Amino acid sequence: MVSSVLVPIDDSERSTEALEYALETHSDATITAIHVIDPRKFYAATGIEGSITADYERIEENYERQAEALLEEARETAAERGVELETEWVTGAVARSIVDYADEHDVDGIVMGSHGRSGASRVLLGSVAESVTRRSPVPVTIVR
Repeated sequence: MVSSVLVPIDDSERSTEALEYALETHSDATITAIHVIDPRKFYAATGIEGSITADYERIEENYERQAEALLEEARETAAERGVELETEWVTGAVARSIVDYADEHDVDGIVMGSHGRSGASRVLLGSVAESVTRRSPVPVTIVR
């Protein structure tokens, strides 16, 4: 029996579908939605000129606000279905952070979308699902 499920989320359609699947399939379990903020985005956005520290902090705060908004939306989706949803965001390498969280919090399974955002990053984020599936200490359900 599954008592604890981890659902990595971003702002993609597949992520939303994975959350909805987890809410429907594991409504009696403790479901945690996690969003991973990739710090490489901070460096890419700041460049090497100008006030890097100030830009870094501003960009980091922006990503944190976006994470909170995304998680609030996930809580609302769960509440509409009568399910309480735990949420958390972490900063780190996406696949590694998901696997580490699952291991450290003793979850029974992971439910995630097959790909993240569309466009060029879709290929990269598809590799996140593959990496999590390969390295996860628990079963992973991929929602397509």
